Amino acid sequence: MAFRTILTVTGPDKGDDDLRLAGDLCNEIGAHLAVLVVAVAAPPPVGEYAAVVSEAWLEERQADENLLKKRTAAVSAFLAGRVLSADVSNEYPEAGWADDTIGRRARYADITVIGPELLANEALKSKAIEGALFSSGKPLLLIPEGSRPTLKPKRVLIAWDARLESSRAVRESLNMLPGAEEVRLVMVDPVEHQYRHGAEPGADAAAYLARHGVNVTVDRLPSLDHSVADVLRRHAVDIAADLMVMGAYGHSRLRERIFGGVTISMLEDPSMPILMAR
Repeated sequence: MAFRTILTVTGPDKGDDDLRLAGDLCNEIGAHLAVLVVAVAAPPPVGEYAAVVSEAWLEERQADENLLKKRTAAVSAFLAGRVLSADVSNEYPEAGWADDTIGRRARYADITVIGPELLANEALKSKAIEGALFSSGKPLLLIPEGSRPTLKPKRVLIAWDARLESSRAVRESLNMLPGAEEVRLVMVDPVEHQYRHGAEPGADAAAYLARHGVNVTVDRLPSLDHSVADVLRRHAVDIAADLMVMGAYGHSRLRERIFGGVTISMLEDPSMPILMAR
């Protein structure tokens, strides 16, 4: 499906770099830009000192809301100066359901874009990523600092592990792939089994992509005691990929956080633009 609406999330005290990146992506493909300005509310005071601090808490909330309104107005003014179809909204959710709030808004976009400014904001970054991945049913595009994002990539690396999540990621990126000069379907230590990669790892996925007019090559790589994430990063550099496509959270969030995983590694260090879906 073509991307007709792109959502980007920004905080109440951030600059315009993420907006500029998202706007450029919209101009590249003729899409509408939706901007969500989010401030996460401080939890209400509890316990024996609640009555004492409640007034200060209320003042803090009022200051947050004023800052949110000011930022929303600034974003509107920024977008008004650009030749771009766009809208701006804001939310002030409690921390416990901020991710769900962002995810609900993301349901009305085709993809959520998270730029380097938001990636540097640890608290809001996690809420936006989890909201987009777990509460929207739509893909997510991470844009790290210093990268040159595009929705018309020339070289794409697909991190393929034959799971449902990677299949979803391929489907969500399918509109971009036929226009690419080269698409690499990459597997690390693939297992030849009917319940894993099949008798010929990557063959079925490559045939599926080829039927959609994608110029696809299958790469089967050994890890050689390196992490899967590191192997994918190095291969992306070797083939000069513009974009990586991968499924997110093939394991549970809890397991990934405790034991680590490819998703967590990529979220902590997205060395290039990455499209994720689950």
